[in-house]
Amino acid sequence: MIKGELLRKAIHILIALVPFLASCDLSGTALLLMAGILFYTCAESMRFLGFFPPVISSITAIVLRRREQGRFALAPVTLGIGAFLTIILFPPQIAAACVYILAFGDSAGTIIGKFIGRFRPAFLAGKSIEGSIACLLVSFTAVYIIFNDWKVSLAAGFAALITDILPLGDFDNIVMPLFSGLSISLFFILQA
Repeated sequence: MIKGELLRKAIHILIALVPFLASCDLSGTALLLMAGILFYTCAESMRFLGFFPPVISSITAIVLRRREQGRFALAPVTLGIGAFLTIILFPPQIAAACVYILAFGDSAGTIIGKFIGRFRPAFLAGKSIEGSIACLLVSFTAVYIIFNDWKVSLAAGFAALITDILPLGDFDNIVMPLFSGLSISLFFILQA
């Protein structure tokens, strides 16, 4: 379980390459994300139907969570969609901050929550306070590195925290960067 979750989050963190790729070629990066989503969807559909494409199936077998057994594993699709929509909808700096929230804040929340988290109040629907705080702190740090402004970083960190505690399942990969991007954009609009 630990090995699978760590590999899953290592793959999740690779989405942090998207802002760099988008800064070189936005259209090419958007096409790459769409192609990746399509490729994974085909490979996962084959696995779901009983065909096991080499490499993809062996990685998928390691990283699947118990709740994904016997069904289509949606997280990679929502991860790609979240990054795609973020780079398309927001200016480069905001998009980068939001993809880093997705890559690092969400991953930190999951890793800390699963392996260290002890306090799981009912209102967090099974998630831990420690994981949620990790998501907030890492998201704050990612945004602060880009904008060097604690207020915008706090706004984005709380947007990530709110998204993290909602029972969104794999759809948090879409909602987290978009909600964070909206909070950063709103912050700058209100500052103008």
